[in-house]
Amino acid sequence: MKELRKNYKWAIAVPTSMGVRICPPNGQPVASSEMFMMQATSAETNVASISSYLGLPVKVLTAFVKDSPIAAFIKSNLRARGMTYEGKDVPQGGPWGYRHQFNIADSGFGSRGPRVHNDRAGEVGRTLSADDFDLERIFNEEGVAILHLSGLIGALSPETGRFCLELAKRAKKYGTLVSFDLNFRASFWKGREEELHDIFSEIASVADILVGNEEDFQLCLNIKGPEAGGKDIASKIESFKGMIENVRKSYPNASVFATTLRQVVNANTHLWGAIMLSGDEWHVAEPREIHVLDRIGGGDAFVGGMLYAILRGWEPEKQLQFGWASGALATTFLTDYAQPADEDMIWSIWNGNARVKR
Repeated sequence: MKELRKNYKWAIAVPTSMGVRICPPNGQPVASSEMFMMQATSAETNVASISSYLGLPVKVLTAFVKDSPIAAFIKSNLRARGMTYEGKDVPQGGPWGYRHQFNIADSGFGSRGPRVHNDRAGEVGRTLSADDFDLERIFNEEGVAILHLSGLIGALSPETGRFCLELAKRAKKYGTLVSFDLNFRASFWKGREEELHDIFSEIASVADILVGNEEDFQLCLNIKGPEAGGKDIASKIESFKGMIENVRKSYPNASVFATTLRQVVNANTHLWGAIMLSGDEWHVAEPREIHVLDRIGGGDAFVGGMLYAILRGWEPEKQLQFGWASGALATTFLTDYAQPADEDMIWSIWNGNARVKR
């Protein structure tokens, strides 16, 4: 693992497009519900929440709709999560102008799987540009230990793809580690496959930490791997290792590669595992049963836990274990980000200790 920058103000910086998620209580379907819970959300802040709740300084680079009550709701939530945000207040431009995206979802229950609908027309985050921020101040004067990028913000628009690439290049210039979670979404890639493959490949080529599942690596980077889904995920571990070896050959700048393993028994019971290649050493968390209140955000929390452990300087085996347990923790929350009270809450999950703590 490459060394962290020694002097920095921000443990993690994340570029993101903030929105809100609305979902019915008690795992009910959207179409049959009249009451909804609303939360501020983005994949990138889901990742950073592990560090912010555990006391590390986090910087969020984003954009807001000026004078929007949804923007005010999001800003309040980020403050409550211990995150410092920076971003332009973009004029709405009338009722048909910019807004924050809506993610409309139910958690599923038992044999009924979750369903997610993204409503992102006019999303203000699509306008994000490197010109919106003083990158020299952020990366040189203040300093950032890890820049975390996600394929969701990278694929949002041609502008955000260039924005992520410019951030990655500036981060590398000043000794910041670059983490990239590919996060493939078919609806974002439709009709843009060649454009997005090129920019994702360029970002991956400068990344120090690469994360993705079997679908992400194959569809974003054209790396051959096992089929997505299916039963008996544990039997695919060797094929996952082969896929990661192929990724390493194509993107040798990275020194850490990771993927999660998930087998869905039903909406509330999953087999959850993970694999990490750190340098030349393999570390595996064999799939084991976890109980799921809401699955959304589990993969983000895995990355968040792994990055937190890297920031703490723990050995790679502990990095994978803490990531696995952080992902399992996230599935016990109705929010799509985990809110750990302390490190012990996460380690207790890894150790299988759900006894009451008094």
